[in-house]
Amino acid sequence: MGRRKNRPRSRENTDHKPGWGAGYQEIIKENKLYEEYYQGLKIVPEGEWDQFMATMREPLPATIRITGYKSHAEEILHCLKNKYFQELQDLEVEGQKIEAPQPLSWYPSELAWHINISRKILRKSPVLEKFHQFLISETESGNISRQEAVSMIPPLLLDIKSHHKILDMCAAPGSKTAQLIEMLHSDMSVAFPEGFVIANDVDNKRCYLLVHQSKRLHSPCIMVVNHDASNIPRLHMVDADGQRNILFYDRILCDVPCSGDATLRKNIDVWRKWTTSNSLQLHGLQQRIAIRGVEQLTVGGRMVYSTCSLNPIENEAVISAILEKSEGTLELIDVSSELPGLKRMPGLTTWKVMTREGHWYAEWSDVPENKHTQIRPTMFPIKDPQKLKIMNLERCIRILPHHQNTGGFFVAVLEKRAPMPWNKRVPKLRHKAEMVNPSAEGADEKSAAVDETKITDGEESLDNKESIFCPPPSKKMKLFGFKEDPFVFLNEDDPIFLPIQNFYQMDPSFPKINVFTRTHEGKKRHLYMVSKELRNVLHHNSERMKVINTGIKVLSRNNDGEEFGCAFRLAQEGIYTINPYINGRIIEISVEDVMVLLTQENPFIGKLTSDPQKQAKKLSMGSIVLKYDPNPLNKDGPKCPIVLCGWRGKNSIRAFVARNERFHYLRMLGVEVFRDGKKGEGSNKRVANSEKNVQPVEEGILNVQGETENLKQDTEGSQEFAKYDEILAAEEPEQKEVEQAQIEISNSKVMQASECTDPLSKIEKTGNAAVACPDEERPEVKSKQVINVD
Repeated sequence: MGRRKNRPRSRENTDHKPGWGAGYQEIIKENKLYEEYYQGLKIVPEGEWDQFMATMREPLPATIRITGYKSHAEEILHCLKNKYFQELQDLEVEGQKIEAPQPLSWYPSELAWHINISRKILRKSPVLEKFHQFLISETESGNISRQEAVSMIPPLLLDIKSHHKILDMCAAPGSKTAQLIEMLHSDMSVAFPEGFVIANDVDNKRCYLLVHQSKRLHSPCIMVVNHDASNIPRLHMVDADGQRNILFYDRILCDVPCSGDATLRKNIDVWRKWTTSNSLQLHGLQQRIAIRGVEQLTVGGRMVYSTCSLNPIENEAVISAILEKSEGTLELIDVSSELPGLKRMPGLTTWKVMTREGHWYAEWSDVPENKHTQIRPTMFPIKDPQKLKIMNLERCIRILPHHQNTGGFFVAVLEKRAPMPWNKRVPKLRHKAEMVNPSAEGADEKSAAVDETKITDGEESLDNKESIFCPPPSKKMKLFGFKEDPFVFLNEDDPIFLPIQNFYQMDPSFPKINVFTRTHEGKKRHLYMVSKELRNVLHHNSERMKVINTGIKVLSRNNDGEEFGCAFRLAQEGIYTINPYINGRIIEISVEDVMVLLTQENPFIGKLTSDPQKQAKKLSMGSIVLKYDPNPLNKDGPKCPIVLCGWRGKNSIRAFVARNERFHYLRMLGVEVFRDGKKGEGSNKRVANSEKNVQPVEEGILNVQGETENLKQDTEGSQEFAKYDEILAAEEPEQKEVEQAQIEISNSKVMQASECTDPLSKIEKTGNAAVACPDEERPEVKSKQVINVD
């Protein structure tokens, strides 16, 4: 291909096209068929239609969520409320009063906030600029996520506990998946919760965006797979007695593909493209996905079905069809008492079906034969009053945008009372040794489940293929997209563990069996860990599913590390996972030490307080753990533990922490770090204004070099650390980000969020946060202390 810049551009018919991006007509927020359809269905209470449509034409405000599973969540919330939000009170910019952020009344612990500030206004005030940069940096660190308010509802209604096995059927781009992971890790003192999250998506490229989101949370309990949700394979797990059972999930999130006609406020293109045929075409797929979900749900388990559509064809019609087929094995449960403060409308019990041409049909018998391929019987409401009463469709939840200034949404919560009726047949053939103990809990479900696998998956009898866990050739799994590197679990007696155990004094309980690498041959560059349950799933289903990514990196090879007693250094990404098993090479530090380690390039050991100095002098050179535990007597210090990966040099100690995470910890200590956007400067500088009385190092300047320079200049450590250059790269726009993620994952490299992730962007390019790298000059903010970061 020739160079694009040398290609002549056509100037025909462009003079009359409006806007900076000439060639794009302004979308008119009108759709007569849309208004006729929803007025006819009467989903909006009487007298509220004009308000409903006026809200639909307004831009959607931004909402942010503080990640709740980390112990740092309260610190971030405290910083937001007492620093940034307080500064925004009664703030005016160019005569316009700024609306102060407000917590979502129905979200627990004030961990979600509504922010109605445009990006244009953000750049016109130094106070707002600082707030904006705080949000960007914390989003990159995974401590704050930009997510639409109504999108936060389904995970909350799942009522997740740390021991639950969870399936997210249509997970990309991953904002809801992140919520599931956070809930699983509600207790940060437990490194490996008993439960796990399997996040699936049919689109291979979107799976990498899903990995991109989940990687920020550093969890060993997440697995990303790539399958058609309507035919997602059944998986096996082996119990402590060696008995192979089918995996049934305790919680399933079924957020199905939909027409998105409740997202007009953020996806304005829907105004132009919407027709009733969108929902008619998706109804069958939505029903198949939901049925596959309840098949894999354990008895007593809960599945949440949700869409970002207001259309009953995609919502109540799907739920009623599933309930009718279930013959009483499913129940639509009442969640009206959950999430107090959330304004909601009950589900519909009657509705009509409209064709693309605008023709209404109230019953299936009214539909002409030539329309039978477009309109199906399950799209119509149940006419039998008794059946309708048993279904309790009014227990569904419909969120209308004008009630709480949000987008529209639909949610239904189903609970499984018994195995599905089509799985209750007694198996014709089964080996005696594989009979399930009838006295065991859930025996009926397991018995039905074995037969269900035969019926739905067409698998071979376990008698004939005892050690192979894969479908027969006729059902061979089709693989698309990139070929992933293998997941190779290490044996407990692998010689690689002995120097690691000796160097770090690993606890005998360290689960070596959960450690894996991504290569069969050559040196093992990185070691990853997963939870015991996910290892069980991965080990016994490798031929059944396409795994995109799982596990968290805990150790990386140090080319010169053997000189210091161990070839592997600790990785900050997995430090909170592996730290509970490390008994040696730990230096306990104070708040003052944390400040020194994060603000000085390569501090001498003598710069630390007395106790850390004594501890450091007893250690040889090499990788170390720097641990801060909250001091109850220090009211100004962080109230949560901080664990950093570091390197003990000959005369110095250095914290190996990625840039955004470094800024996060500095903010927890009261240091404000944000971008100084002066035009024309060669380096990307950031300014820090400390609220606390921190003693300057040299003439009031805290000189912190960039992470790349820190690592390159370390002559006492390993040059392997130069790979942090990849961590700090921040140049991926939307498509390039996907491609880069695919390459990095396939090579087992670390993924980090783009430096330019903007949590307040109105356009969700990657599904959770937009890319915003404004070129215009930003206001200069004067400060007493400066942190220069290359």
